[in-house]
Amino acid sequence: MKDDLQSFGWYAARVAPHLPKEAFKPVPGRLWGGLAYLLVVTAGILTIALTDFNIWTNLLIALVLGGCYAGMGLLGHEILHGTVVRKAWIRDLTGAIAFAPLSTGPRLWRKWHNMTHHIHTQDESKDPDAWPTIEEFASSKFLQRMYRMPFSIRAFLGLAFLAITFTFHSSRMFARFISEFKPEKRAAVWMQLIIPWTVWIGLLVWIGPVKWIFAFLIPLLIGNFIVMAYISTNHRLNPLTPVNDPLANSLTVTVPKWVDFLHFNFSYHTEHHLFPGMSSKYYPLVKAELKKRWPERYHEMPLVEALATLYKTPRIYKTKTELVDPYPDRTYGTLGHGLDPKDIQEKPKELKENSIAKNPRDSMGG
Repeated sequence: MKDDLQSFGWYAARVAPHLPKEAFKPVPGRLWGGLAYLLVVTAGILTIALTDFNIWTNLLIALVLGGCYAGMGLLGHEILHGTVVRKAWIRDLTGAIAFAPLSTGPRLWRKWHNMTHHIHTQDESKDPDAWPTIEEFASSKFLQRMYRMPFSIRAFLGLAFLAITFTFHSSRMFARFISEFKPEKRAAVWMQLIIPWTVWIGLLVWIGPVKWIFAFLIPLLIGNFIVMAYISTNHRLNPLTPVNDPLANSLTVTVPKWVDFLHFNFSYHTEHHLFPGMSSKYYPLVKAELKKRWPERYHEMPLVEALATLYKTPRIYKTKTELVDPYPDRTYGTLGHGLDPKDIQEKPKELKENSIAKNPRDSMGG
């Protein structure tokens, strides 16, 4: 099936001529949305810090703050792709501010996300965000213990852990990539990690632990969950691919238009992998071109349906195109390879037996 896949550049070259020239220019007006979020965050934190409202009022403020933390993080993602401003120091400064609630530095993000994930999307050995193969499962005591839990408990925990996953994974990526930065640049990467946490710990000292829970901890959990609700559906239902083909390895989700407005069109993820240097303002135009040219390859579904499908399927790759629940041996397809979100079915036994001999690196021509 490798011959059926195309690179993101192949698609981009065929779509780009049909897009307006302004689609390839930065859109600094997106910063107004970031400023609005920043003002609301500042007002919310000060309200909690300087008043003594009851727990329900503080919880309501925390919910608003959590939505703002998520929105800022999604804008930070766009800023650090260079689609808002191109001048490097402004890009990094505004990106750092936007990512401050999630405590992820701009240099780490560009190294991990822009330069590694985007180039090696759904490559099981190179993509830092790819989920494990059956070989990795066999060598991981942690994964083996997790998968011995009843499926319903494991699936529930998987969704609940979205509330901490971005922060946890960002810490793992820092540990993974810090040694790859040149020695003279590592101090800056460390500072971009330390400064946000210094601010949040300083806030704890200033307002005390109870108010800090409402001003930072609960909003952080909410922000993590919203951001990860998108990120977890970006690729986890798709196959691993030997060619970085966004129409095969990425999923666009649909949300109400007002949510797209608040989240800077982050739902358009297949489009983003074709044109990561394009403002998401223009992704609806890209989507229209993709669906016109390759409707049979294009994957999209409502965000809620995508999350439900994640809940009902395992996250271990048996082959490049199959997901497996090892205990017991239940095998499921991936998008484009037998997975129907509206009717999720385990693969028939004879099909599973035929796939046992296949190595994940051999399936799909990898």
